[in-house]
Amino acid sequence: MSFKFQNSLQRDSPIVFNLLIINVLVYLAQVLITTTNITEWGALHYYKSSLFYPHQFITNIFMHDPNGLGHILFNMFTLWMFGMTLERSLGSKRFLIFYLVCGVGAGIFTQLTIPFSADQFSKSAEGLANGMPSADLILAYKEQYSIIGASGAIMGVMAAYAYLFPNTEMYIMFIPIPIKAKYVIPFFILIDLFMGVRQIAGDNVGHFAHLGGAIIGFLLIFFWNKTDRKTFY
Repeated sequence: MSFKFQNSLQRDSPIVFNLLIINVLVYLAQVLITTTNITEWGALHYYKSSLFYPHQFITNIFMHDPNGLGHILFNMFTLWMFGMTLERSLGSKRFLIFYLVCGVGAGIFTQLTIPFSADQFSKSAEGLANGMPSADLILAYKEQYSIIGASGAIMGVMAAYAYLFPNTEMYIMFIPIPIKAKYVIPFFILIDLFMGVRQIAGDNVGHFAHLGGAIIGFLLIFFWNKTDRKTFY
């Protein structure tokens, strides 16, 4: 006689369940394996950089900052919070396609915005303090720039959630009243837009990756559901 144990997450949202496991395993590999720099190998670099390889459009989605737990904990919590409902709504196969398309789309969007980010950095106080000529600093920025994390794919999930379940009430830290998803999630997207354009010194968050994932997620769910759209108001 054999027994098969399945928790509710694994049974009802198998893709979210497996994505959580894969991300944790990759994170452990990043931290524990010292013979190879897995993070640099898998992070997405600018396509003109000598460090770029095509596989990075996929591998970066499953990697997180190995120097702390905050990055992966926040992303996995958000994936669990919104991904379960979205997977049940779309179905597991379509949800997996959606997640990967958003992740890759976020990477492509980032590639398109790296020249802008490099130019902005060369004009910033941090860049000017470097003392390098502007053209050399821009080239160095493009060569070394990289992104990791599931945030782009997860922002796509959040954008789709706001579209499909706009009137779901959410509680935000330090705000004692519930706010509907159709207000909360666009607000976070606008913050990413503002922070991406401003490029505040010391901010190493991939805001344009977040924006790319959100845009791709919204467009994809819009076209998939244009004949079955729930009211936004």
